[in-house]
Amino acid sequence: DLQACPKFQRLASLTLVKKKYRKQPRNTDLSAYRHPRWWLTWIALAFMWLLAQLPIRVQWWLGSGLGRLVWRVGGSRRRITETNIRLCFPQLTKQQQAKLVKQTFIANGIGLLEVGAGWFCDSTKLKAITTVHGLEHFEKALEGGKGVLLIGAHYSTLEISGGLTTKFIEASAMQRDHNNPLINAVMTRARERHFGAVHGARDLRGLFRSLKQNHAVWYATDQDYGRKDIVFAPFFGIPAGTITATSRIAERSGCKLVPFSHFRRSGKPGYDIYFQPALENFPSGDDLVDATVINKTIEQEIKRAPDQYLWMHRRFKTRPNPDDPGFYGRKR
Repeated sequence: DLQACPKFQRLASLTLVKKKYRKQPRNTDLSAYRHPRWWLTWIALAFMWLLAQLPIRVQWWLGSGLGRLVWRVGGSRRRITETNIRLCFPQLTKQQQAKLVKQTFIANGIGLLEVGAGWFCDSTKLKAITTVHGLEHFEKALEGGKGVLLIGAHYSTLEISGGLTTKFIEASAMQRDHNNPLINAVMTRARERHFGAVHGARDLRGLFRSLKQNHAVWYATDQDYGRKDIVFAPFFGIPAGTITATSRIAERSGCKLVPFSHFRRSGKPGYDIYFQPALENFPSGDDLVDATVINKTIEQEIKRAPDQYLWMHRRFKTRPNPDDPGFYGRKR
């Protein structure tokens, strides 16, 4: 029976992924956004540009204040963060968990200010205060000749570190487009200044093309995209919906997977970028085993600076059993 063949099932799954993520056109021509309905967005972007011109110490100070303000205001993002940290760090006391929640808002407040710097400024001046660890692991993975997937995650340094990383290596990136077309256009154009190519989440063809050319591609798997094409693999001990497309990509391309992270130093301004040894025996042929390995590597990187992870997103919104109570107040 052909349909019972594991190889046939994997190929069929890959076909479904390709259909789901077929490339869609994105308009990055800024002249298309002259209509008055975009003026408020233009004003916000201009404000971001002005803030990006400030010295990095001032940006960190303002971002820290912004994070404290949002933390005090509370709201749904604070409740989500509190829930995630309570689930993922049960070994901490309530006081320690509360402190980590506050530190998370501060780190992400700084990260929000860094978005402007990442989009509008030349990151070359920050190269001198950036240290790269484990670059030899990345270089060794490239020797395989079939490309490298940089297994990243959503840290608060995401935007600033994109430009910094490409000062040391050549890479492309996968991105999930922003809902606001103008912001998406500015974001994409800014990232294209740093990366060799910026592929939309639906552009698997572009992803495979980059890997075939033995390029590196930044790729994050750490968000909950719903119930389709996932397995439930432990993330800090909690079953988390994890996409299986990573295994399909590795299987088809033969690329190496290199865990990759980037963090802001505490105290004196500076950044650290980490490359880990390529994952061995990946893919294994078992999607759950593969997803568990991916989540574990991301866990290990997060533990370097737990406050700099984006705990504000609902990582566990999809439950293994749809009838289970949701952690965030809804059933999924």
